[in-house]
Amino acid sequence: MVADPETDPDSEADRDVLEELASLPTLAHPTVSPDGDRVAYYHDVTGRNELHVLDVETGESERWSAGEVPRNARWFVRWDADGERVYFHDDAAGDEQNDVYAIDEAGQVDSIVETDGQNVLQAVDPNGEFVVAGSTRDGQMNCYRHDPGDGSVTQLTDYDRAVWGATMSPDGQRIAYTTNETDDYDNLDVYVASVDSLAMDGPAGSEDDRSDARNLEIGEVGAEAGIADWHPDGDRLLVSDNTEDLTRCGVYDLEADSVRWLGDLSHEEQPECFDATGDRVVVTRTRDATTTPVVYDLDTGDGRELDLPEGVASFGMAGETVIDEDRLLLTHTTPTRRPDLLAYDLTDDTTETLVAADHGPFSPADFADAEYLTFDSDGVPAAPAEAVNHDPYETLEIGALLYDSGERPSPLIVNPHGGPRGRDSKAFDLYTQVLVQQGFSVLQVNYRGSTGRGREFVEALYDDWGGAEQGDVAVGVEHVLEEYEWLDDDRIAVFGGSYGGYSAYWQLVQYPSLYDAGVAWIGLTDLEEMYETTMPHFRTELMEKYLGTPDEHPELYTERSPITHAENLAAPLFLVHGVNDRRVPVSQARLFRDRLEELGYVAGEDGDFEYEELGEEGHASSDIDQKKRMFRLLVDFLSRRVEAA
Repeated sequence: MVADPETDPDSEADRDVLEELASLPTLAHPTVSPDGDRVAYYHDVTGRNELHVLDVETGESERWSAGEVPRNARWFVRWDADGERVYFHDDAAGDEQNDVYAIDEAGQVDSIVETDGQNVLQAVDPNGEFVVAGSTRDGQMNCYRHDPGDGSVTQLTDYDRAVWGATMSPDGQRIAYTTNETDDYDNLDVYVASVDSLAMDGPAGSEDDRSDARNLEIGEVGAEAGIADWHPDGDRLLVSDNTEDLTRCGVYDLEADSVRWLGDLSHEEQPECFDATGDRVVVTRTRDATTTPVVYDLDTGDGRELDLPEGVASFGMAGETVIDEDRLLLTHTTPTRRPDLLAYDLTDDTTETLVAADHGPFSPADFADAEYLTFDSDGVPAAPAEAVNHDPYETLEIGALLYDSGERPSPLIVNPHGGPRGRDSKAFDLYTQVLVQQGFSVLQVNYRGSTGRGREFVEALYDDWGGAEQGDVAVGVEHVLEEYEWLDDDRIAVFGGSYGGYSAYWQLVQYPSLYDAGVAWIGLTDLEEMYETTMPHFRTELMEKYLGTPDEHPELYTERSPITHAENLAAPLFLVHGVNDRRVPVSQARLFRDRLEELGYVAGEDGDFEYEELGEEGHASSDIDQKKRMFRLLVDFLSRRVEAA
């Protein structure tokens, strides 16, 4: 809710709310040390992202870094095997071509993985001899063994499709990972192999593969199986599968080659970890726009939800969220409360706050809560489609979140999420609260294709970008305008980033009559060019998985590209893009800008569109200074263009 200067003494006219919001300290990627006595995490409480280490027993925190770690806290951290160092990822000004380093308590930094491409730490040998990193160094994302002692690098996998989620057995002898070797592009399987066979006999998936890698064949072909954690005894795996539509979790017995499934498939559940004893399994359950932890007792199969307020709970990486036999590390947040770092005791359902959420000069009451609502959509709004006409799709119930700014009448910002495999939830969203503090109400629509609703709901977006999911967003706008009379239908803007940026572009060229302005941030405009220039694993696991290749579906790639329909733009548009973006290259914004100019659109503050490239930034950033820059650009544009509309 917007602060009232007449009733709130801290809301004087000269108070810089944007500065204060952007400067709120953010904690990221908490991870428990191997012995459970410490937690490493990123925190920008000093004004810059730094690595901090917390003593769980005393509650005291120590800063290990002094500028050695990246300013942007996008990528996670992990402990080494002996708990003496913490691994972190760093890149060049946000380009995500990460290398991996280790830092110790004295601030000494050592290079661990340093090659071309994107490198992502996936597994740490518990004996401390090597690490496994996913890398695009040779093209596709595959796994490589790095031995820091002698500097050797050994390729472990060589698949045409990306390899994900490699995790090491407790004895360091075997590795589990996911990839797809079938002709069904939607498929994902879990593999297990001995590390030595992969290293000595040829990488799994290569022509000379003589390794013992085996497909566990969990679920049907075309479904997605996943791997989360090894049992402490090393004889079982915590896995997932969406053969039955909703994702379920189970324990795979490697000797018996069988899975014991947990739960009743009443909600989608994602696996997290075994507890320290191996007697319990932790999963997270999605319900509407919330995420709740559930603990299953493996003796009885009974599950119980943890005693936490409605909101979003999340865990770190499997195996690094367990403090001891009874306690787990997790974060918890709500729309009005920033994330608290908690130790949850499974024996008595009590929580200890390890690091309390920092709200700066604000309190939770200063922030807008989220109202969860639903509406029916056939993917075809009443607003005329100016780019592509669609027959009605299957009518589905669509969920959405609405944040009320308290302004009357209130302008509305429509904010589609990115991904597209993602969803908006009842978690604290800084960008939303920035907009609310400026007097804008915010609508977030979990269109078909969003997660949390099962496999069929996700796959509804396959082969149909710019189709029913964009219709769902527009139907959601029409629904709230009809149901909430305090919304001003003459002041509506769309703002999104990444796939949400694609949505912003598409909403403006497909349904121009709905909007008075738009902001497209790091968004896609030319799908074929995106296919050619993005990173290899985004090419296969995003573009090809959702749309096929441009050679297979040239008409679809052309028809569903916003640049094809740029002449439909009828409202002021702000194009914003990081120059170092390797997921969605800056050429996507430049091409759309150039096309607008070819069509006679005029750039400038009083023109048809505005354009800004963000230096030293890639695919968004958590850095405080870069957030300040983005907030000011966003609010300046919207205050001029929407208020004046």
